[in-house]
Amino acid sequence: MASIFTLQGRGLKLDSRADIEVHLEGVDPTEIEEIHLGGNTIGVEAAQALAEFLSKTTKLRVADFADIFTGRLITEIPLALSALCDALIGKHTLHEIDLSDNAFGGRSVDPLVPFLSSALSLRVLKLNNNGLGPAGGAVVADALSQLAQKIERGSRSNLRTVICGRNRLEDGAALAWADALRAHGTLEEVRMPQNGIRMTGIAQLVRGLSENAALAHLDLQDNTFAAEGARVMADVLGGGAWAALRILNLSDCVLGEEGEVSPVVEALVKGVNAQLEVLQLQNDNLETQAFALLASGLEKLPMLKRIEVQWNEVDDEDEGLQALAGALRKRGGKLVIDDEEEEEEAEEEAEAEAEAEAEAEAEAKAEAAEAAEEVAKAEEKKAATPAAPAGEPLPPSLTDKTADSLADLLSKVTIQ
Repeated sequence: MASIFTLQGRGLKLDSRADIEVHLEGVDPTEIEEIHLGGNTIGVEAAQALAEFLSKTTKLRVADFADIFTGRLITEIPLALSALCDALIGKHTLHEIDLSDNAFGGRSVDPLVPFLSSALSLRVLKLNNNGLGPAGGAVVADALSQLAQKIERGSRSNLRTVICGRNRLEDGAALAWADALRAHGTLEEVRMPQNGIRMTGIAQLVRGLSENAALAHLDLQDNTFAAEGARVMADVLGGGAWAALRILNLSDCVLGEEGEVSPVVEALVKGVNAQLEVLQLQNDNLETQAFALLASGLEKLPMLKRIEVQWNEVDDEDEGLQALAGALRKRGGKLVIDDEEEEEEAEEEAEAEAEAEAEAEAEAKAEAAEAAEEVAKAEEKKAATPAAPAGEPLPPSLTDKTADSLADLLSKVTIQ
């Protein structure tokens, strides 16, 4: 079991060395495999003390630094970020870093470069909602390109997951990202939604992504494809670049033109992406012909079980839409047509989780009650047992053993 150090969600304001050292006291850094600091705010001195702790780690795999600078000045963030990231340089066990929900902006991104450009063991990079902008986004992408250049000839990059959404990358950073993703060529999951990337930038990005043959999850929601981007996406999908693709989110991407079937839909029904399981096409200007085509070509997508099509250019009772819904139902799948369905699903999942938790709680309480009954019986038996002759050792107490068992069970019970 991994040794985890966490202050997750504590709402701590950690300014000085003393503020953080009280939490690090007694913790052996050489045993720590994961560190989670999100939901606290960390100043420069506290970050420097944390960096000293991090520098002593030898098994660290996960560094979760999401949401750690709320309320910090723009002058503080680069210094604190530099201390934390520099402490991770050379940590060859490190597989994942999460820096999401920190307002770096383009002005505070430079401290990431020494670490990102040398993190050869890194598998998962999460940089979501950092306000990077085109300039800051390009700095991060260039650092990843430098990292790819350091990989020894004959070896492959370890990078598998990149999450960089809500960062206003725009077309200004798209080419740099395309080059970085192409250089690694090992990505299995890429999520870059809501970045304001338009047609030319999307075309560049998709071409770069096409060099990642193992890509299984792609999310480009809320970037503008239009005709140019849709054609390039169709070429990549139809050309078999992503045979392993399982999840594709192209919602809010303007895939359709009035009176025409999107080339993306035409590419999908070729059946090249036979592993596809989830397809998200919300608000994409798609019309009845597109859905009818998907319905007729569904047999070539045997694993596809869920399609989301809210807010397109059709009524809920549209013939093409209903044909697609019927075809999915036959295989046990679902077509999500409106937001109410999605909300109902979320509520059902929440209810199921609550029921499971309640059942586990009831079971733990029942076990605790049973153990309490055993304790009572043991006490009665102990009271009825004659005292041992003087000088003889007392036998182990059954009551003590049962009480220990009861304590273990009670530790599992939580009050809701």
